[in-house]
Amino acid sequence: MKYISIAGTDLKLSVITLGTWVFSGATWGGSEEADCIAAVHAALDQGINVIDTAPIYGYGRAETLVGKALKGRRDRAIIATKCGLQGKGKHIYQDLSPENIRKEVAESLSRLQTDYIDIYQCHWPDPKTPIEETMTCLMQLQKDRKIRHIGVSNFPLGLLQDALRITRIVTLQSSLSLLQRDLQKEILPFCKSQKIGVLTYGSLGGGILTGKYREPKAFPRDDARNFFYQYYSGEPFRKVRAFLDKMEMLGRPLNELALNWTRQQNGVVSTIAGCRNARQVTENTKAAEWDISDEDMAAIGAALEEFGL
Repeated sequence: MKYISIAGTDLKLSVITLGTWVFSGATWGGSEEADCIAAVHAALDQGINVIDTAPIYGYGRAETLVGKALKGRRDRAIIATKCGLQGKGKHIYQDLSPENIRKEVAESLSRLQTDYIDIYQCHWPDPKTPIEETMTCLMQLQKDRKIRHIGVSNFPLGLLQDALRITRIVTLQSSLSLLQRDLQKEILPFCKSQKIGVLTYGSLGGGILTGKYREPKAFPRDDARNFFYQYYSGEPFRKVRAFLDKMEMLGRPLNELALNWTRQQNGVVSTIAGCRNARQVTENTKAAEWDISDEDMAAIGAALEEFGL
């Protein structure tokens, strides 16, 4: 496993992070507790030291499973969890108010069976709460030693700059993949200049970039792949499938190719890969063993342009 340090901190992150949204259950087609715990153990055994989770994943289920899996192994993991999303019935809304953050951090610490969180991230922006109130609350949690570092997720550039005027932000988590490359334009260069480590999610496109889907796929209505990833049917699927067919000519497993393309973007410190079981952890961890050559990077870029992606 390879590791990247974030300047000015004691954080040294594995270039692959274990993502645990799949642990939530129904929104990803279900998951078994034993498989989830085995996935965490496999990640640690193969050198992954960052576990990314959130209270909203299964309304506490993912954090609970991470806590169980890390019992007796807490010192081997950098836990990155989040705050600011609340579920009410079928609806999810943003709440980064100090009152809600204090409530959420207490619940997360309990579920994770730990007395501190390594990286505590605002999950999504909350337009109703002034950023000063949110950041001041997080700074107090640092003083109280409940969290070690402050991170944000899905923040646009302007809001990220506003947050930085108040306190140090060590990580930004955002979407980046072969199929979603907006982050390259402004945010990646900015984060690099500010010594903010970027954690990327969606780097396997919800699974489509692994190449396992040879035909269009319909998921249950509440499956996350229906609203986060729009590539599974119609013309988008045809284009992605044609692109993947061409990428297979490079002679590398497609999941490793997709993860490596993402982690090799300048400014990225770790690429989040969701895993359903220990076998998938092993398959994704292999991506850290090699790098895409400049020649193959050029071929990938040409193919993306050829297929209009």
